[in-house]
Amino acid sequence: MILGVLKESHDRRVALVPQMVPKFQSLNCDILLEHGAGQSAGYPDSAYVEAVETASRNEILARAEMISCINKPDTALLDGIPSGKFLVSSFESYLDTQIIGELQKRGLHAFSMDMIPRTTLAQTMDVLSSMASIAGYKAVIKAADHLLKYFPMMITAAGSIKPARVLIIGAGVAGLQAVATARRLGAIVEVFDTRSAVKQEVQSLGAKFIEVEGAKEDASAGGYAVQQSEEYLRRQRELIQEKARAAHVIITTAQVRGKKAPMIIPKETVEQMLPGSVIVDLASSTGGNCELSTDKQIVFHHGVTIIGDSDLANTMPQDASFLYCNNLFNFLKLVIKDGKIEPERENEIITSAWITM
Repeated sequence: MILGVLKESHDRRVALVPQMVPKFQSLNCDILLEHGAGQSAGYPDSAYVEAVETASRNEILARAEMISCINKPDTALLDGIPSGKFLVSSFESYLDTQIIGELQKRGLHAFSMDMIPRTTLAQTMDVLSSMASIAGYKAVIKAADHLLKYFPMMITAAGSIKPARVLIIGAGVAGLQAVATARRLGAIVEVFDTRSAVKQEVQSLGAKFIEVEGAKEDASAGGYAVQQSEEYLRRQRELIQEKARAAHVIITTAQVRGKKAPMIIPKETVEQMLPGSVIVDLASSTGGNCELSTDKQIVFHHGVTIIGDSDLANTMPQDASFLYCNNLFNFLKLVIKDGKIEPERENEIITSAWITM
């Protein structure tokens, strides 16, 4: 069979990296790569050597039996794909209620990488966790770049500088990576999460775990936050406001799948923060955890820098592409058998991701 890999329209990542080509070929796949697909990630066409054929988008859509891209295809792209083809992408069907109908109307078979269950068995295919890990790391780096002081304690002949205090809200994959990165940079780190199960992980990374009693927990939420009661949210905001007054950096990661992100940092909390402090809101694309966040923008309010960006993995496209490609390969091993598309229909991972059969 032929696997086609498309160039992303507004993303520097690519779904296939050169060093992974032999693994895809082990599935008896021929590969068609759109011209320049890996260029922005540091993978020029020449890096794929003779093992991959480069082609135009139209040629790929016509010849490939399975088509892969990282981001949800737009209407124009879907209109150009012949009926009966298989697509592998992240369709965000929990946010876009129309996409499944659009795929069915065109007779397209779609696997959505963002619907792979976040379980131990599916860890090697978990795109959301791979990208969240990068986002957590980069959130700290961006915060350090905008902060007006050092992260670590510094003892110099000219005087001593106290370490930065970092508050991280949400101890999922992104939050834990942010903890590890901030600690490596020498900051004092406090972490809030509604899930008591992550307390030990937070403490093992050298951070202090803070909690509000009475949180609703759900192990089946797949790493996402769970909608909490208004009373709980009120007490949560009060505690976070207290911690925020002393923090130099706040990184927020809390999202509820398919719903607006919980607003955790209101305007009045921002106005009580230290001058020169920084907020990095990784939930900005779904409304933001900070009331003043604007997605893809940096906002300045009352001496505080607020960075809204849910797509930080795109700022490290080389490693992000490598991780995504590994996730994709591990998933396709369940779908492609000896060069034929034969999904394991009894496999929970496949049935979860297979949004249009």
